[in-house]
Amino acid sequence: MVITFLGTSGANAFPDAFCKCDNCEKARALGGSSLRKRSSLLINDDLLIDLGPDIMTAAQIHRISLSNVKYCIQTHPHADHLDPSHFLSRSPSHGVIGAPCLNFYASQETLQRAALTFERDLSDNNLLAPETQKDLNLKLHSIKPLQAFTFGRYRVTAFPANHAPTMGAMLYAVESENLSIFYGTDTAAFFDQTWEAFHHHKMRFDVVILDHTYGFDQSGNDHMNAAQMIEHFTRMRNEGLLVENARAFATHIAHEGNPPHPTLEKFAEQHGYDIAYDGLSLEI
Repeated sequence: MVITFLGTSGANAFPDAFCKCDNCEKARALGGSSLRKRSSLLINDDLLIDLGPDIMTAAQIHRISLSNVKYCIQTHPHADHLDPSHFLSRSPSHGVIGAPCLNFYASQETLQRAALTFERDLSDNNLLAPETQKDLNLKLHSIKPLQAFTFGRYRVTAFPANHAPTMGAMLYAVESENLSIFYGTDTAAFFDQTWEAFHHHKMRFDVVILDHTYGFDQSGNDHMNAAQMIEHFTRMRNEGLLVENARAFATHIAHEGNPPHPTLEKFAEQHGYDIAYDGLSLEI
């Protein structure tokens, strides 16, 4: 399994283009791994997590083709994670040749919000209608938390995120070929039922990717801060949810409280985890 981080920032990107805070100014000067686009992840070359607003830019900058993407699992409908215009931009009506049908998996709340945005801003057609999906080379699938579903070579289990409670936000475990990753953003501290479900489904992760929106000294509410991220992967290890030599990566990194990549990386090394950066590709 190969995972590629297409974006690793919080909602504003990092640096925020309009911000003169110390973190943004330093990141802007450093460039490289300190420049972060909105969060999205590619697994192998056919599974995307979040059809976000920056995936076109990420594909260009990092020279990654998304032309083989057959599946997308969507965490939630916030604009920094879902851009419904991509349903059009990847469709035959926009001149795209050879792209497979996109199977798009999301909570019912997310699908309804996507359809509302699509019809209000992009098209007169109802995204939920089968004929619209056919024209877009798209198939929508409604999923529920704490249930597993399969497609292609993957088995995916959805968990409820502690975030945007009216929008059906999800976290995902993705299993393939005896390997397993957990993608845990956007979220605040996990619900008890999520911890219970990890054990019920006998999860053991090779890689965990966790929300690190805020710095160590900031409070986490609808997202996690550095201290909470450390607490979560430490608990995962203590409860036997990680394989030996499993790795933990931070993503969804905001400019509020997080320094540019080199400084943040040094902090993370002291606490036993890694900081993801845009374009990072790992073979598990």
